[in-house]
Amino acid sequence: MSDVASAPHDAAAGGAAELYGLAAEYAAPEQVVSAAEAAQRAGYRVMDAYTPYPVEGLDAALSQPSSKLGFLVLAAGFAGIILGYGMQWYASVEFYPLNVGGRPLNSWPNFIVITFEVTVLLTALTTAVVMLLRNGLPRPYHSIFNTPGFERVSRDRFFLCIEARDPSFDLAGTRAFLEDTGPLAVVAVER
Repeated sequence: MSDVASAPHDAAAGGAAELYGLAAEYAAPEQVVSAAEAAQRAGYRVMDAYTPYPVEGLDAALSQPSSKLGFLVLAAGFAGIILGYGMQWYASVEFYPLNVGGRPLNSWPNFIVITFEVTVLLTALTTAVVMLLRNGLPRPYHSIFNTPGFERVSRDRFFLCIEARDPSFDLAGTRAFLEDTGPLAVVAVER
């Protein structure tokens, strides 16, 4: 059985509130993947899914582009190698050359540990910063937070939201489409 909410109204303004989209709530990850695939086939393109953990196949079902994070982290790793080794080489060979025990000034085996640590530091920082920026965090408010029962997305519920700015969005037609995917509830989400 589907609990369908009508379009939200703003009592203070006396008219209809601005609609963000329609959200459908599912109990199983397979259902949200199936619904996302059906939405893609139906022509919906501006949508997102919210899940308590990564769901295999959901990115493909939503037609999400592959992440470029790996390339950025690789570039940061190479920069870390160059920076870590370069600063030690400069300090030992150019800035303060000190001959200890007849060893060469450019004694690269001594530089390995610091080079590794700088590489790990730069790749970790790059990963964290790009992830936060890509996810739009910190985000204290998002329209999807207005969805009744949305707090369960962090535990055991799966949501698919088709946004009102989608060219194929039609309130009645999109609601009927989402109801046909077998959700627990379909609700209108205010901005």
